[in-house]
Amino acid sequence: MPAPQLQHFTVGGAAAASGQPRRLAYWDWSCEAAHASGVVLCVHGLSRQGRDFDTLAQTLRQRSRVIAVDVAGRGHSDWLADPMAYQIPTYAADLAALVGHLRASKPDLQIDWVGTSMGGLIGMALAAQPQMALRRLVLNDVGPVIQWEALQRIGSYLGQNPSFDSEQAAVAYLASISTGFGPHTPEQWRDLSLPLLRERDGRWWLHYDPAIATPFKAMTANADAATAQQIVQAGEAALWGLFDAIRVPTLLLRGAQSDLLSAETATLMTQRGPQAQLVTFDGVGHAPTLVAAEQVAAVRGFLWAK
Repeated sequence: MPAPQLQHFTVGGAAAASGQPRRLAYWDWSCEAAHASGVVLCVHGLSRQGRDFDTLAQTLRQRSRVIAVDVAGRGHSDWLADPMAYQIPTYAADLAALVGHLRASKPDLQIDWVGTSMGGLIGMALAAQPQMALRRLVLNDVGPVIQWEALQRIGSYLGQNPSFDSEQAAVAYLASISTGFGPHTPEQWRDLSLPLLRERDGRWWLHYDPAIATPFKAMTANADAATAQQIVQAGEAALWGLFDAIRVPTLLLRGAQSDLLSAETATLMTQRGPQAQLVTFDGVGHAPTLVAAEQVAAVRGFLWAK
């Protein structure tokens, strides 16, 4: 399987922890066809990174250039000086800048978006802006209503910054917190896990800045039921506003056992805004990894449709 090229792009906005101009990393798969139909921009979930999309990219690059971003603070992208900047507005500004960069030499470049969880929320923020001119949008197990219990589950491990005495132990840990991904072969688990790890001084660490959890924990920690409900309602209203403003064809993927995106919310998303097409995968929770053949086929069919 050919490997993508690691590229970097300098962005403004939130400052880098290093004090240097901040760089956003992305993985670039060239198109196999003589003439690419456009770019598919893939954006990962909260604690993941761009190599999550390796399997999907191998299919989509038959017709398009595929770019998978390491969002700020993850993978090979720079960490932020201010932990509270690890929020959707920063990520959306970074990705909007990248879209502008990609279109600098070709203003009419067609760009499709595939976003898993947090990457889908960033996609909603951009797709709601007509000037971004996205062609198609894939939302992977995320929508305007996010279940509070799922946020609490994610918060239980996000930012813990564990280290491991072997690569195998690190892979086993990642599998233990990723049961919602559904069944995978040992080789698939390993392929999904290794890009998440960094070896240093004989120990293995996770790839991200532990401070990405700071805004998340500020929102979820010590919130009583009434406060939690207020936070949820305010967030839902804003996200529904974004979703209802989207006018591009949209595909919604959902794990049938997802604890983050409810079946009720998914159904509403087929009736509001862009009236998304819904595909549900049995035996999967949050979130489909886009590794299984049926998951890849759903995305491919939607993006390649006339």
